[in-house]
Amino acid sequence: MTLANRFTARYLMLLLCLTIPPSVRAAVPKVVVTIKPIHSLVAGVMSGVGTPQLLLSGGQSPHTFTLRPSDVRRLGTADLVVWIGKDFETFLVQTTKSLPSRIRILELMNSHGIAKLPIRQGGVWEDPQQHAETEHDEQAEHVIDPHIWLSPQNAREMVTLIKEALIELDPANAERYQQNARNLKTEINELDQELLAQLTPVQWVPFIVFHDAYQYFERHYHLNTIASITLSPDRKPGARRIHEIRAKLENLEARCIFTEPQFEPKLIQTIVMGTQVKTGVLDPVGADIPAGTDAYFILMRRLGGRLASCLEASP
Repeated sequence: MTLANRFTARYLMLLLCLTIPPSVRAAVPKVVVTIKPIHSLVAGVMSGVGTPQLLLSGGQSPHTFTLRPSDVRRLGTADLVVWIGKDFETFLVQTTKSLPSRIRILELMNSHGIAKLPIRQGGVWEDPQQHAETEHDEQAEHVIDPHIWLSPQNAREMVTLIKEALIELDPANAERYQQNARNLKTEINELDQELLAQLTPVQWVPFIVFHDAYQYFERHYHLNTIASITLSPDRKPGARRIHEIRAKLENLEARCIFTEPQFEPKLIQTIVMGTQVKTGVLDPVGADIPAGTDAYFILMRRLGGRLASCLEASP
């Protein structure tokens, strides 16, 4: 084929693509995901087909986020919205109720196969009944910890749920979604074994977290978390709570206390002042991690690395 003929053939193919009505052309599903770790898993399943949109980028917190008009428009034109659920992204509850019925809503927290744990209470765990945001305090007894993505087992289940939702919307790319899901699960299994080897030597070492966000990670790797400073990251602990933690630091024999990036380090310094307790930083959503297919794995490795580093060293 001559150069002129090849040019003509390519031109005709491009013209044909442009003139096919949108309803006939295969469209990549428009997917909107709320937080970075879940966006990472969705991006992995969609690899080679399309790219999901991330709603909360940078250091935005799902506990304090407010939807902008542009966010509402993105949600309204989506084919699939993936979120944790009403107990985590509270800003999205009313919006999901008003979205067109054609939009598929994948609420991971209420999906089959996801292991769920109740919020801890009693002892030095802050009592959720004291700060219940529900209409009746007794409902607080049934509040579920929403940080479900921090369990590798749940991550594998999420990959399956995401794959199934995408195949339902886009059966033409079913084979690609299935292969991507298999690859992702293999990668999660390898990550799991890596973290297990890293954290097994420090399983017995007691530590304290700023807010109770790591229960799924701790349970999976049999870590010894003994207290949280506050129940929710959008509420600073009061003087009484700080005094309670300080008074029990020696009895608890905690080696480390972990804050989070959005909180002032001086609060933790106040708590550990005069003790030998070390400090560190944990982040359950990966605020400063670049969004993309690697984000979930970077987040989990960072959690494991920072925990191991602080817990294995002598105070």
